[in-house]
Amino acid sequence: MTGAIAVTDDGAVRIIRMNRPEKKNALTRAMYADMSRALREADQSDPIRCVMFAGTAGVFSAGNDIADFLNTADTGLHSPVLEFLHALAQGKKPIVAAVGGIAVGVGTTMLLHCDHVVAASDAMLSTPFLKLALIPEAASTLLAPMRMGYARAFSMLVMGRHLSAAEAREAGLVNTVVDAAEVDVVALQAAREIAALPPGAVAVARALMRNRLNEVVERIDTEAKHYIQLLQSDEARAAFQAFFARKK
Repeated sequence: MTGAIAVTDDGAVRIIRMNRPEKKNALTRAMYADMSRALREADQSDPIRCVMFAGTAGVFSAGNDIADFLNTADTGLHSPVLEFLHALAQGKKPIVAAVGGIAVGVGTTMLLHCDHVVAASDAMLSTPFLKLALIPEAASTLLAPMRMGYARAFSMLVMGRHLSAAEAREAGLVNTVVDAAEVDVVALQAAREIAALPPGAVAVARALMRNRLNEVVERIDTEAKHYIQLLQSDEARAAFQAFFARKK
């Protein structure tokens, strides 16, 4: 594991924490690989009955690390990302998320694969993919309209409009909104509650509720193909140039 991903087991709950606060928990290829490994290991461990994703104080994740991301521009959406998205979608154990502060890009779309989401009252969700001339990932083009309705999904995924924690709860992306200081505690309580349930029955109920898994995995791969093509486009090059010009 890299130091940027901290994995700990709290009884029957595996906690996967994005721990790179100096970069707002922006995700690198190595971090994706570590999270995939932690998920796969949890799936193979009978004592682990629930997984919890968390960030650091005031930040869940700022999405992809742009510098690391552009180093793989020639190959597009590189394999560690796809491996993580597949592990997330196909995970056998229930997933809880503790979302404090900002959740950008995949920091938001990954929540569509979580079974229970606790957000801080000051959390802000956003998916600014189109501003970089790219498209959303993680099967969000399928799952977000199903969860939120087309109008809300278009506003978030295409127009890039932010969702507050309260708006995300109303839209069905978040279960509970709490004070920022309580996010991890409340999320862990929920994870322990899930972990205490009969695991066989939980697995069957969850599989029935998530019965479009093949379609979800197919959409992840289809989005990736389009993503790779768009990444090479003149629109994307111009968008990234403008992005870095604003950061100077």
